[in-house]
This record gives sequence, C-alpha cells and structure tokens, in this order.
Amino acid sequence: MSDNELGRFLRERREATTPAEVGLPTGPRRRTPGLRRGEVATLAGVSVDYLTRLEQGRDQHPSPEVLNALATALRFSRADRENLRWLGKAASGVMCPAGHMPATEVRPTVRALLSRLEPGPAVVLNRLGDVLAATSGYDALFRPVGLFDGRRHNILRFVMVDPRARNAYPDWDRVAEGHIAQLKSEVRRGDPHAVELAGDLTVLVGAEFTDRMAAPGGFPERSGVELLAHPEVGLLRLAFEVLDLPDADEQRLIVHLPADEATRVALDRLSGRRPGALRAV
Repeated sequence: MSDNELGRFLRERREATTPAEVGLPTGPRRRTPGLRRGEVATLAGVSVDYLTRLEQGRDQHPSPEVLNALATALRFSRADRENLRWLGKAASGVMCPAGHMPATEVRPTVRALLSRLEPGPAVVLNRLGDVLAATSGYDALFRPVGLFDGRRHNILRFVMVDPRARNAYPDWDRVAEGHIAQLKSEVRRGDPHAVELAGDLTVLVGAEFTDRMAAPGGFPERSGVELLAHPEVGLLRLAFEVLDLPDADEQRLIVHLPADEATRVALDRLSGRRPGALRAV
C-alpha cells in the first residue's frame, strides 16, 4: 500500500462523480473531470484547503465525522464507505485501538449454562455486541436473517449496516436505538474499542447512526418484547431478558422466550422440537 492510498481514493472518486449525481448544475464546459474540490468541500462542509491536504496526503488523520461527510457528499455506496474507513485507519496507522480488549471467549461454566438453556434461544455477547456463543435455538432464529454471515458476528453492525436487518426487525428503530444505547454507555466510559466501533459506524452508516448517538438520554433495555420477521416461520414475538456476567469480561447473556402461543408453536416447528418444549410467557 502506498503512502497516499486514502488521498488517491478520494481524488479518483471526486473526479469520477458528475455534478448531476450530487444534485449540482452541469454548467458550461468544465476543465476538471467530475467535481471540483470546491464543490465537494462545500457539500461536505470542510475547507478546500483541508480537502486538498487530504488528497495530497499531507493530512492522514481525518476524523470519522469528516470521512462520513465526504462519503455523503460523494454519494458513496456501502462498499465505498467500508473501503474509505479501512483506508482512513491505515493512513493514520491505527488499525487496532489500545486498551482492554473485548472478550472473545466464554468460560466453560457459561457454556454449560447455555447448554442447559437448550432448546431455547440464548446468546452471550461481549461489551461491543460480538456474538461469543449461542444455543442452537438462537442460531435457528438468527442465521436465516443474516446475523451469522461474514467473519465478524456483531449484532450492532448487523442491525445498522446490513439492509436485511430492516426486514428482520419490524420495529427496527426501537431495536437500533436499544443497541446504540449499549454502545453509548461504553463510549461514555472511555472504552477505546467502543469509540473505534462508533467511528466505523459513523463512516459506514452516516446520519442514521450519528443522529442516534448524538441524541440525549437512552438506556439499554434489560427486558421486553422484540418482533422478528423470520423467513421460515413468519412473525415472532420474542420476550427477552438481559443478564450481566460482570466477572466474565463484561459479557451479557440474552435469553429469548416466546411471548405468545403462536410464537411458541413456530419455534417448536422451526427446530423440530416436540410441541410444548418452550412455554409462552
């Protein structure tokens, strides 16, 4: 990788974007291919000098907020945003933040507890929302909607980035706000890994994420009912309880139960269980 991949990427995308694509008049004959720096700077709310320094590699530490503004101005796709965030991290030389690493494994006793919860859906998450372990019942619920695709299984990333999440959660706004509230609590504590994740989502998602992060208040729900539109068994009403495991590197155990009889029947059918294996609450 060259010393200025980020600047080259921004310049190439600027020059490949037409005024019409960003809602600007085409005007008379243009000597500059695509957009002028001044046009992009105005759309993104940054100075022309700063954009010039970024493109020339004289500034390689743009904030996630600046990258999001440029991605929004240039109408980046999700893939473009992912590439931009990676290049921004590489340019600044900070691919992995310092500080206490989030847990990546669960204790044997926690795994034993999960096995006792079968056939019910239950999952253990670390403080960032990474899935560390889950029951087969949880897998049967969330694998078909896309949560376990890809290399990193993070529930907040799935909810905010994967377009399938909006189909999976009929009350997507409430679900998103709940998971963002959990991230907020970690950011307020100064967790650098949570700050890094917030930076990723700032660039990948934009205003739908940053507006919720900036909103006052908001606490993670500890119990409630969540709707899930499952592609195989239809709409489910799932009661959930969140149990903290403070001695297990800030992990959370989330247990789901059917909230009505129709959901109980659907869950039994989904995993081929005997009728009545799960009771509705």
